[in-house]
Amino acid sequence: MAENNKTAAAGAVPAKPKPAAPGAAKPAPSKPAASSSGVFKPPVDRPEPNPYKDSRVSDLAAWFQERFYVLVPVIDYLKKKEVPKHRLSFWYYFGGLALFFFIVQIVTGLLLLQYYKPTEAEAFASFVFIQQQVPYGWLIRQIHAWSANLMVLMAFIHMFSTFFMKSYRKPRELMWVSGFILLVLCLGFGFTGYLLPWNELAFFATQVGTEVPKVAPGGAFMIDILRGGEEVSGETLTRMFSLHVVLLPGLLMLVLSAHLMLVQVLGTSSPIGYKDTGMIKGYEKFFPTFLAKDGIGWMIGFALLVYLAWAFPWEIGVKADPLISAPVGIKPEWYFWAQFQVLKDLAFEGGELLAIISLTVGGVVWMLVPFIDSKASKEEKSPAFTIFGLLVLAFLLINTFRVYLEYGW
Repeated sequence: MAENNKTAAAGAVPAKPKPAAPGAAKPAPSKPAASSSGVFKPPVDRPEPNPYKDSRVSDLAAWFQERFYVLVPVIDYLKKKEVPKHRLSFWYYFGGLALFFFIVQIVTGLLLLQYYKPTEAEAFASFVFIQQQVPYGWLIRQIHAWSANLMVLMAFIHMFSTFFMKSYRKPRELMWVSGFILLVLCLGFGFTGYLLPWNELAFFATQVGTEVPKVAPGGAFMIDILRGGEEVSGETLTRMFSLHVVLLPGLLMLVLSAHLMLVQVLGTSSPIGYKDTGMIKGYEKFFPTFLAKDGIGWMIGFALLVYLAWAFPWEIGVKADPLISAPVGIKPEWYFWAQFQVLKDLAFEGGELLAIISLTVGGVVWMLVPFIDSKASKEEKSPAFTIFGLLVLAFLLINTFRVYLEYGW
């Protein structure tokens, strides 16, 4: 009986496969099952589309994370980015202030567009209507005017602080070039927006300003594009309006995006020699520490903006009349005073062309400084370029002050 049970148990064990005979064909490997359409589709290992779906966050953060998960690495990068702390760190905030005043320009400009009419017959009337009839229109208009001036001022301060700290050195050359282009575009905003109120001062200042390129090669063609004819007219107003609200904002947004991307990728530079001499006091996180301090600066800037708009309002003036002669004391906005004074100093035959060539060459050299200053790129001090920057700053300040002494504010 026991023997039979052993035999039965032994029969339950599967038999070992016999070795294949020499020369026998090998069994074909099993193929994956074909799809219902009969087309073989190999398996593909794809990464999880949202690798952050299981991270521990609040319900609201999880809702946004599920829809904007591609931005999570960007936020993580910003959290790791650090800003050096030293005795000149406060200069870093002026770039953010320039950006803030540009945002104010966009918001207030969109509000003013709801009532402004860019025609020769209605421009000044709509301007007066905004100032006197629209609820808080006077405040919006004054904030728009003051934010334009403060934006240019902050851009100049940011440019010179960057220059003297030699933050343009390798690998930040394109950051400097894009910043210089942004400053030129900001000046373009001031020039094209000056005519929009269509008052007497703006009309004749634009007439003088658009006359300057006439002596340069191709200047007549440029004047015709800006004016839309031989004289400043309603066509000039339309062209300045289109440049001010369409072309220049589009160009500035493109260059600004590139500039901010370079700032994030390359980081914040410290002055030459600060790391070696131990003058770096430490580092702070860009997000949220530095960004929070930047926000405090924005709030102070907004408070200053509201105060200036209330305490020192810009005048409306009188409607432009092309038939009368230009009044005495016509001058451009303050950020063009230095160039204006150069044109006055060179008021002789061929002097205007000399001034245009000198200012253009100077601007190009200033933009290409990162590629010329080889010492700074090697982390070596370059006193020659520091002196050059001081001379440029003195040129702007002295000539601006000379115009102020002669014409007043």
